Amino acid sequence: MGTNGVEKKKNGMEGDLDLQFLLQGGDLLKVRSPSWKKTRYFKLQEDCRTMWHESKKTFKTNQTFSVDDIAAVRMGRQSEGLRKYTEEQVEGRCFSIMFKGRRKNLDLIASSEEEAKQWVDSLEKIIFKINNLNSQQKTEHWIFSCLRKADKNKDGKMNQSDVKNFLSLINIEVDDDYAEMLFKKCDKSKSGYLAGEEIQHFYDLLTQREEMNVIYEEYAKTTGFISPENLLGFLMKEQREKATLADAHKIIEKYEPDENVKEKKLLSKDGFLMYMHHPDALILNSDHKVVYQDMSQPLNHYFISSSHNTYLMEDQLKGPSSTDAYVRALLKGCRCVELDCWDGSDNEPVVYHGYTLTSKILFKDVIKAINEYAFKTSDYPVILSLENHCSVEQQVVMARHMSSILGSALVTEPLGDSMPTKFPSPEELKGKFLIKGKRLNKLEASFVYEETASDDIDVTEEDDSKDEEEQKEGEKSKKKKKLKLTKELSDMVIYCKSVHFHGFEDARKNQSFYEMSSFKEGEAMRLAEESANAYIHHNVDKLSRIYPAGSRTDSSNYNPVPLWNAGCQIVALNFQTTCTDMDLNQGRFLVNGKSGYILKPAYMRDIATEFEPITLTRGDWLKHKTLHVMIISAQQLPKVNKKKSSIVDPLVKVEVYGVPADVAEKETSPIGNNGFNPAWNENFQFDVYVPDLALVRFVVEDHDSVSDNEFVGQYTLPFNSLKMGYRHVPLLSKNGDLLPSARLFVHIMVLDAE
Repeated sequence: MGTNGVEKKKNGMEGDLDLQFLLQGGDLLKVRSPSWKKTRYFKLQEDCRTMWHESKKTFKTNQTFSVDDIAAVRMGRQSEGLRKYTEEQVEGRCFSIMFKGRRKNLDLIASSEEEAKQWVDSLEKIIFKINNLNSQQKTEHWIFSCLRKADKNKDGKMNQSDVKNFLSLINIEVDDDYAEMLFKKCDKSKSGYLAGEEIQHFYDLLTQREEMNVIYEEYAKTTGFISPENLLGFLMKEQREKATLADAHKIIEKYEPDENVKEKKLLSKDGFLMYMHHPDALILNSDHKVVYQDMSQPLNHYFISSSHNTYLMEDQLKGPSSTDAYVRALLKGCRCVELDCWDGSDNEPVVYHGYTLTSKILFKDVIKAINEYAFKTSDYPVILSLENHCSVEQQVVMARHMSSILGSALVTEPLGDSMPTKFPSPEELKGKFLIKGKRLNKLEASFVYEETASDDIDVTEEDDSKDEEEQKEGEKSKKKKKLKLTKELSDMVIYCKSVHFHGFEDARKNQSFYEMSSFKEGEAMRLAEESANAYIHHNVDKLSRIYPAGSRTDSSNYNPVPLWNAGCQIVALNFQTTCTDMDLNQGRFLVNGKSGYILKPAYMRDIATEFEPITLTRGDWLKHKTLHVMIISAQQLPKVNKKKSSIVDPLVKVEVYGVPADVAEKETSPIGNNGFNPAWNENFQFDVYVPDLALVRFVVEDHDSVSDNEFVGQYTLPFNSLKMGYRHVPLLSKNGDLLPSARLFVHIMVLDAE
């Protein structure tokens, strides 16, 4: 199986010059500090998935990282390390490898600009190829790399102790008798070790899926194979797909690996497995993976993926600030990022968390990083939420940097020739940046020709935009703040003018549509509980931004769901923190092309709406459904910690989030010592009253009878994006990244409850 896995992978890029370049490798200068710059040899290993580099200190050959772990490759002196520790003249020779999770960047210098470009292009190409493998191929890679690790003396043969070692690596505890029985069953040559086809046989025995065999055999009764007619029956009856016989033929043509079987227009068990693992056949409705919603509604009619203190990598008191944090958030589809701007030295504004020990980064470097990565995941507009603490002089510098770096993509005047009465749509604002901040006057003033404005004006008002800053300043928060704002910066605020909130009635009478308030989490939660319908009305024609309480110095988060239920669009979370709340955010914005914009249901866009998420009055929103979930099995769950001996005892929780009436959680019993192929076959039932606002979260945990269970993986998606029938559920790590081979196998049925 081993060599086949690699050959198959290489065939995908056979003869590819970029692949050859990486396999050959080369010397790169690794940069850690001004004095620590050392040459290291880097190369791609034969599995075409692992990068190896030498470590002169220990002469170990196990200094490796997986291509799967790379979040982005950044050309030039983009990272803090390279900017700090290298000179400007090496700009073209520098590049950084940014990793998923908390791992530090790898900052590197090539011997020439051409070579640096070759490394970046080649790495980006192989990352793209690996990301586009199907889960069956990913599994083969994963098992192959475990086989390689288990083969201690690297001779391509496996003795009994290698087999035991391998079973532990793939997270399955097997007693010695069973391991010996498996070994003997495969050791046809009686040589005392497995090689070649014997390893293949061993792999086949291990990866047998009894539950898949049962389904396959049910539909392959007549000939032992599934015919197009059988397949159509399966698709319509089990999977509830609107399919035709032509669709069944297409599936056989696409997924059947055996040419002889394909010629007879039949589907073998392998072909059936291949199809069931394909992204189009998973639990997420593939029609919802692309932008499928109407994007021509006013901007405030959408939930908008939003980040708080985007510049922070860790906590709010002493953690590092970094442009990498903006890159990570934007790559995850975030559409509203925050910049806390303060005066810096040499008349260059800086971004950091004021009055704390968090490190500082240059405002212009942040704008450059945002400009480079804003539209890689989504084409739809990005809002820059400015918390401005700068002097008038440095505000002018801020305006100049935004104007010169963002250019025509920056919205500096209303769209159209007359004073607008509502927001433009995400579609109209594609590829554009909006600034959220203070403005000296009403937007209407920009349409009055006679209007004159001095270069800067004192604005005396309470600074609503960042209550947590005021908390840190203690008594200052009680006084009114005197904010001096420069015209250059003020004029860039068009559709998102920050104003203080004085109640819904006042907002209705006095607030223009483009004037928006920021609410501290506690105040917003109170309004969402006590005045949800009034909050929904407020958000029909205005934007609301919610941010975490100042007391969350550890960068923890709050549950965004009650605020979405109240129609709040910009529910800002700490993207740098891994938690259930961020999982829910990722689940909410998983669909609609990961555009970062989700259209609110029609009854949350109607000024006369009577929708009340807590009391649930009668209306269009009530579409009572019954969700039936059967948790059948899981495959290749990762180990929770790196200890070789530890095998997981997995259990699965199914959680529903939404209006209070829909919130529920059920869990399976734990399965002892089996992360490789545990089976539960447990059924759950949920009542869901407002499906439009509901999210379903599958969580796998490692059961611990003494302490808290440990997180293994999870997947969250909107209720309305569930596919019915037998479905695989991909699993994501704590950081929200795909676990390459791990998945659940479930059966889903959604029925009208009437």
